[in-house]
Amino acid sequence: MRLKLGLLLACLALPVPALAQGAQKPIQLIVPFAPGGSADGIARIVASELGSRFNRQVVVENKPGASGSLGLTVLAKSPPDGDTLSVGATGALVINPHVPGATSFDPLRELAPIAKLIDIPIVMVTNAKRGPKTIKELVEQSKATPGGLSFGTTGPTSSQRLAVELLKKMTGANLVHIPYRGSAPAVTAVLGEQIPMASVDLTSAHPHIKSGLLTALGVTSAARARTAPEIPTIAEGGVPGFDGSAGFIGLFAPAGTPPAKVKELSAAIAAIIAKPDVQARIGALSVEPAYADDASFAAMLAAESAKWRDIIRTLPPTN
Repeated sequence: MRLKLGLLLACLALPVPALAQGAQKPIQLIVPFAPGGSADGIARIVASELGSRFNRQVVVENKPGASGSLGLTVLAKSPPDGDTLSVGATGALVINPHVPGATSFDPLRELAPIAKLIDIPIVMVTNAKRGPKTIKELVEQSKATPGGLSFGTTGPTSSQRLAVELLKKMTGANLVHIPYRGSAPAVTAVLGEQIPMASVDLTSAHPHIKSGLLTALGVTSAARARTAPEIPTIAEGGVPGFDGSAGFIGLFAPAGTPPAKVKELSAAIAAIIAKPDVQARIGALSVEPAYADDASFAAMLAAESAKWRDIIRTLPPTN
C-alpha cells in the first residue's frame, strides 16, 4: 500500500514543472512607434528570436506617441523583472530630454540599457511625380514658396527633424515641420501628396524609392548607407560638410532590473544578432546590424546625449 501511494504521489508531481513553465506570463516588448518602420521591424525579429531562445511567448505591443517617448515612459513604470522590455530610438533617448519644456522623464536614469541593436540610415525623400528632384531644387523651391514647404518626420524632437533643422541652418531653406507618429505615416503622406517632403528612416522609404514612387534626395549621414549605396549623401547633393548623423535603436528594461538579468538578455541579443539569417532579415529592413553590449551602449548613450544637447542649444525652438 505504501509503495502504491508513493508511486501515485510521484506521478502527480511530474506535470508540475511543465505546468509552471507553461503558466509563465508572456514577455512584453513595447514598440514606441506605429507599425511599419525600422523600430517595429527589428522588434519583431528580436521578439521571435528571444521567444525561441527562452521558450517563452514574446508579445509585441505598439505604443506610438510623444516622438517615441510614450512607450518608454510606460516601460520605466513597469516592474523591473525582465518581463517588460522596449526598443528605443535616438530622439526619445538622447534628444528629447534637452528640448526646452521637456518633461522630467530621464531615459538615461530611468531605463536600463540592454544592447544596441541597429544603426538606421535617415533619408530625405520627395514625391517622385511632383516633388523636387535634388536638395538644391528643394532649397530653391522652399525659398520661392510663400510660407515655405512642409516636411514630415517622426516627431518634433526626432533625429529626422533635427537633420532638417541643420539643413535649414546651413542653406537658409524655408521648411515647415509637420510631426507624424512614425516614419511609415510620414512616407504615406508624401506618397499621397499631402506634404512635399519627409525625413524618415530608410526602412520605410526604401521600397518606394526602388519602385520609383519616391525620390531620394540624400541620406543624412556623412557616408552613404551600406544598405543603399546608390543614394548620395546630402553633402554630395550640394551641401558640403553636412552631417546629420544616422539614427539607432536599442533594447531596454526598466531601471532597477537585476544586473544578472540585463547581462543574460544582452548575451542573448549578441548571439541573435550574430546569426547569418538574422543579419539577412535586418538587411532587408534597410538598416545595419550594430550590436553593443549593455556597458558599451550606456557609454554611447551618454556621449550622444551630450552631443545633441550642445546642438539643440544652437537651433530654433521646435514645434
